[in-house]
Parts: sequence; C-alpha cells; structure tokens
Amino acid sequence: MLHISRTFAAYLDEMDQIVVLAPKSLGFDGMAPFTLVAPSGEEIPLSVQHVEDVGETVKYVCRFASAFEFGATYWVRSCRGEETDVQIGAVVRTPAFDDRFFYDGPLGAEYLKEQTVFRVWAPTATAVSVKLVHPHLDEIRCVPLVRGERGVWSAVVPGDWERARYTYIACINRVWREAVDPYATAVSVNGEFGVVIDWEKTKLAPPSLPLPPLCSPTDAIIYELSIRDFTSHPDSGAVHKGKYLGLAETNTSGPNGTATGLSYVKELGVTHVQLMPFMDFAGVDERDPQAAYNWGYNPLHLYAPEGSYATDPADPYARIVELKQAIHTLHENGLRVVMDAVYNHVYDREQSPLEKLVPGYYFRYDAYGQPANGTGVGNDIASERRMARRWIVDSVVFWAKEYGIDGFRFDLMGVHDIETMKAVRDALDAIDPSILVYGEGWDLPTPLPPEQKATMANAKQLPRFAYFNDRFRDAVKGSTFHLPDRGFALGNPGGREQVKLAIAGSLRALGGLFCHPRQSINYVECHDNHTFWDKMEAANHDEPEWLRRKRQKLATAIVLLAQGIPFLHSGQEFYRTKGGDGNSYRSPDAVNQLDWERKSRYEDDVRYVQGLIALRRAHGAFRLATEAEVLRHFTFLEPLPPSVIAYRLHDAAVYGPWEDIIVVHHNEEKETAIALPDEREWAVVCDGQRCGTTPFGQARGMLRLDGIGTWVLVHPAG
Repeated sequence: MLHISRTFAAYLDEMDQIVVLAPKSLGFDGMAPFTLVAPSGEEIPLSVQHVEDVGETVKYVCRFASAFEFGATYWVRSCRGEETDVQIGAVVRTPAFDDRFFYDGPLGAEYLKEQTVFRVWAPTATAVSVKLVHPHLDEIRCVPLVRGERGVWSAVVPGDWERARYTYIACINRVWREAVDPYATAVSVNGEFGVVIDWEKTKLAPPSLPLPPLCSPTDAIIYELSIRDFTSHPDSGAVHKGKYLGLAETNTSGPNGTATGLSYVKELGVTHVQLMPFMDFAGVDERDPQAAYNWGYNPLHLYAPEGSYATDPADPYARIVELKQAIHTLHENGLRVVMDAVYNHVYDREQSPLEKLVPGYYFRYDAYGQPANGTGVGNDIASERRMARRWIVDSVVFWAKEYGIDGFRFDLMGVHDIETMKAVRDALDAIDPSILVYGEGWDLPTPLPPEQKATMANAKQLPRFAYFNDRFRDAVKGSTFHLPDRGFALGNPGGREQVKLAIAGSLRALGGLFCHPRQSINYVECHDNHTFWDKMEAANHDEPEWLRRKRQKLATAIVLLAQGIPFLHSGQEFYRTKGGDGNSYRSPDAVNQLDWERKSRYEDDVRYVQGLIALRRAHGAFRLATEAEVLRHFTFLEPLPPSVIAYRLHDAAVYGPWEDIIVVHHNEEKETAIALPDEREWAVVCDGQRCGTTPFGQARGMLRLDGIGTWVLVHPAG
C-alpha cells in the first residue's frame, strides 16, 4: 500500500502533543473536542490548546496525558465520530524521542554459516519483515522481525544465507515501504539489495612492512585522485582501466616510457592518496559503467563500496576484495589512503533507506517543516540526532577497521555539528591516533546554530581537525569564482599580506583562522572548479605557455613549502586541464581522465615538484606542528619589493640537517635582487628550474631573482 486516503489528518509532533489538520469543509467546531483512541481501545481525552486557520485547513494543537506506545496504531476520533490514524510526525525530531530510542547495540546482518541475524532500527514502524532472495534458487522468503527495546526489530533466520539478497519491508503510518539496510556492508548491482556475505572470505594478509611513521598531520602530503580518472586514459598502461585493480597495478608506463599509476605516485613522494568517493553512489549504471561518468558525490549506501570500479559489479564480493587489494597495495608501497566521505546528504531523500525506515528523523527541516537544503542537493543529514550521529561514527569506524583507511576527508563538513565530529575523532583515536580527519569547513545555510557547526569559524573547538583553506587558495591564485581575478602567483602583488599569513599557517596569533598549522589544508587546486591551468587560461590568457608554467610551479612551491598540510590535485604537477570545464562532475572520461601524455611532455616540471616534495620531507622546519613552533622559528624578511615574499626558518637544526633555511617566492619576470640576512655563504637547493636536497649553487650577501620562481637557501647545522 503506497497511499492512504484520509478525510482529515493527525500527527504526533511531541511526546504529548497531537496536531490535527482538518479541511474547513468538514465543518468541525473551532474548539471541538477530539478523542485519542489507544491500541487497547482506551479513549484518552485530547485537550485543544490552540486553533489556527491555515488557508482551507484548520489546525488544532492538542495535548494528552498518557504515555504513547510506539509500534502500534492510535486513532483520533472527532466529536461526530470521524476517525483518522495518528501518523508519526515531528516527534521524531525531538530530544525526548532521541532519549527514548537511542540504541547502541549491533545493527545490520550478522552472518554465521548456520544462521544469520538481522537487526534494524525502526522505532516508528508497526511491523517489519526481512525479504530474503535465495542466493541460488531466486526464491523469495519474508520473515517477520520482532520488535525489541528502543525500536530495534530483529530475527534469527536459520540456515546458510551467504550471498542472499535482502531488504526490509516496514509498515509506518499504515504505509508499507521497502528499503535496503542502512547498515548493509555489501550490496547487489546498483545497490538494489543488501547482500549477506561471509567477511572471513574477504580478509587479506597484513602488509609485509609497516607504514612510515606519521608524527604530525603536517608530515602528510596529500594527493587527490579519482579511481576512474587515474587509469582510464588509453595511455595509462593499466590493464584494469578505471577500476580498483587498476589503482593497484605497479610498474606501468605510458608515452615515451613515462612512469604512470601507482608506481609514479610512489616515485613522486607524497604520503597520502585521497581517493574521491568510493562509497556506493548513484549516477553510474554498474551494469554499463562506461555509459556515464560521475564523481561519486551521490551517496547511496555508506557502508558498501561502489560497484562500477569493480571488475564484476554483480558479484558482491568483487568490489570488497578488489578495493581491499588496492588499499593493501598502496600500503605495501608506503602510501596511506584517505577516504572522501560524503555523510552530509544522500542522493535522494525520499528513496533513501534512512527516510523509508524512520521518516523525518535523519534529515534537517526548516522552521516551516520543509526539508533543509544547506548542501544545495535537496537534503541535509541531521548529524546532531543521536542515531544519525551513530550511523556516521559507526561507518567511519567500519571503514577504518575493515578496510584500513588512514584518513577521512569530510565533504561539506561545515554542515555537520561539532559534537558529531568530536565523536568521530574520539572513535578513530581508539583505533589509530594518526588517522587524519579534515574537511570542507564552509558555513552553509543549514538550520543549525552557527556555534554548533563544524565550520572554519569554529576551528578552535576542533583543534585536531584540518580544514581546506580557501583563503590560502584564493590569495595564491585569485578568486575561484571570478576567473579573471589574479592572485599572487598569477602576478598580482595586491594580496601579498594574505599570502604571507597563509604561508605562516593561517594562525590565530597572526590574525588567521587556526590554532595550529596542522589545521590548514593548503591547496590551490582540487577536483572542484577549474584546474589551476584552466584558471590561468582565463586570467593570464595574454601570457605565453612557458610563462604560465612558471606561475603554476610557483604556486605549487608555495603549497609544498608553507606551514600546514599540503594538498595536490592529481595532474597539477603536469598542468592538468579539463578543457575549461569548471564543474566536471558528470563530464565524460575525455574531460576528467589523467592525461599521461601530458605527464611525459612535462617530465622536467614533474621532477621539479618531486624535488619540492623531497625538500619538504627532508626537514621538519617545513612541517612545524604547533603555533608555538611557528612563532619561535618562522620570520618574514622585510622590507622587500611587492613581487617578493621571503621568510626564514631559523634555529632549526633540531628538525633536520640545516640550521637555517630561507625561502623566497617571486611573481615577476623582471629581474630583481634581495639582501640576505647576513654575510654567510648559503647553499642553493631550489630555484626556478631545479629543486631537491642537494646543493647546486651558492649565494652570499645578495640573491638574484632572475624571473618567476621559488628559491630555497640553506645553511648546514653546526
């Protein structure tokens, strides 16, 4: 049954409040008495507290004195004898509902060879069954679940149900709804069913070597890539193009023998690979993955991997085992894995298992009772509600434990509440305190008090979280949303002070946002918006390519040498272009794929970025973890021309092989010279063409800047 015809409606909006909505055509008296009829037949008086005229409807706000029994049907009877069932309304969004029904026990399908236990949280349902599709016979069996404490329904189904597909069928407000288990850890093709699996069959041997230690988040160098984009190019050299297994292929090569894929990323020297969403998502038909493209920010099932990246999407084990193999191989190559986690919204609220099983609970609503849309995609997850918070925290813990995820990038993190993010951090600390947690701290118009949002403005309350620093991005390259605007790296000296603040970690003590440099994700390019190269096509179209390449190298050097956590978009080091497409979330592979021929063409520039990474990793002064360390060891050199930013990392022998380091960024082709702080001889390890840890020149007294670029000078300890 999909629809109930009612002459008037009644909703439980608080634990002791029912709102009756009656058409004026029924002719109810303005203060007409109503009676609440309990499942037992007991008649409970309803006291009308307020009457409101709402267009062609009259709204009666009523109170009652008895405890409401969830899981059963109540009725409201008018003084003339008309009846309507009491629908579960806004009560699900009250603290009292959370207190009554919060549950911290097991959920989902628990498999043993001799039986499977199914558990689902559906406190407003009056009946729930699990629909099982036999794995071999395609026979359907419906097993009623029994309601237990705190709104959890469960059943023990004897027999071996491995590979059985299943859904839950729940009756809520007299309407039957079929939903996939919100805790399903394995799903069928296109996520149409949950699947019972034996997790023991997915286990892999542990990596042969431990990962390199990560003493501070600032030791991380993050490299963002899409599983599909990474190997889908015809010249990627990968066999399993666009797949989990393609990500795991080593020793691949492309045009002119250039290293590609995983071996290239390892060679580049980054520490973390951030994978764009690989939770099960909508937008790509898993039966025909090449027919459409999608970034993956359309979450369907947040405990199960996406099937379009598997070699056989119809096999529920394939996506799990192949993803585990990819992560295992990354670990074997010394790379940590960050999951791009999309918990702020779902693809389709009304069709979401969350909405079907507990209507109105998991999503935020505005003051008018309409679904909130701070995310811009039609719904906002109400992370502040206790079971929504638990659903998020449980998912993060599951991915960290079962798949070995080393970090989580929270999409639109500012939509979430601070307490949920603290709970995430606490849960991950119990597993491994070195797991990174960071996200987008934008302040979006979701109905949550500003002081409760996990935004950058509230970074002080989340000192162990990092945020994408859009002020860093826009100061260096210019406004993301106004293409002609030029930042410092594009030749505009006007934002020099903002760039200096960003380079120093955007610290509160200096007028910035953050308590510590480890809170700042420093970047100039990511999957969103135009690539840096495409931005320059618009903003610096009057400049030749060779000059724009120098500008992009300058910007990348600023990112990699600044205090904070550097973040690179895959292909940034070889001038990735999407042909001017500023929102390629569903553009074809031809737009999104990594162009390995381009990497071959700009091999020297790739080596330059590789040298910058090696330089950062060689000395801890580039990676200071606390505000106090930055204030102690970091000093800007002034006065300087507007085209130059220079700073000194001094008394730094405790962090690495050099006592003093000078970094100089210059954004003009016009030659200039700057005075060095003393008459010592400095060794040059980086200029506009070369970079690394081995000196290749000297400077004393003055440093000549022969164009756009970055210079790094060092003085050895002792």
